[in-house]
Amino acid sequence: FKHKMLYGNDFDRTMIRIAVMNLILHGIENPNVTDKDALSQSQSNIREKFTLILANPPFKGSLDYEVVANDLLKVVKTKKTELLFLALFVKQLKTGGRCACIVPEGVLFGSSNAHKAIRKQLIEEQKLDAVISMPSGVFKPYAGVSTAVLIFTKTDSGGTDRVWFYDMKADGYSLDDKRQKLDHSKHEENNIPDILERYKNLDKEEKRTRKDQSFLVPVDEIREKKYDLSINRYKEIE
Repeated sequence: FKHKMLYGNDFDRTMIRIAVMNLILHGIENPNVTDKDALSQSQSNIREKFTLILANPPFKGSLDYEVVANDLLKVVKTKKTELLFLALFVKQLKTGGRCACIVPEGVLFGSSNAHKAIRKQLIEEQKLDAVISMPSGVFKPYAGVSTAVLIFTKTDSGGTDRVWFYDMKADGYSLDDKRQKLDHSKHEENNIPDILERYKNLDKEEKRTRKDQSFLVPVDEIREKKYDLSINRYKEIE
């Protein structure tokens, strides 16, 4: 745990220093945080190495398109960093490995060929487990963009049978620039305990309807909607 378990990289020296300091303060004596451009061809040897990836990849990140790894561009030909990083996570996972990553909302329903290609890849070639839509204030004061968490398992042979959707409305803090702590015991002010409990017991979600805050959607219906992963395409509003 202290030496070999956690890995990370960035090409911003300041971010590396902050990350290393953070890990040392949490008891990781020898952090493996390196100065690398993860998308570049020179890093394309880091494939099928990890069993778990947790990430908040850059949205609209700076990109040297000329050096982007060829195997990523084969999956998704784009300059959008949030799509390239999704392709990267699939490549870096071992078979059976899992990923939870934060994406801007546009990834869920964007209509470009690249957007459709990465969603199709996650659904048809891997196993997409869950889409958790988050409210637009969760990253304030840094960014106001609406985001979602995608949770998937690498199989390289498909396996998506149903996808769990959750419409998160609160995370326990006010959704303005102040981000003041609210009463974490109240469901309407903090959905996170509910998300964790329901995700661990997905079989119980079968009984939920499209009018509830969370529900399961069969993969055939997602195919019919051209791989659109926006919860608004599936939920019913009274």
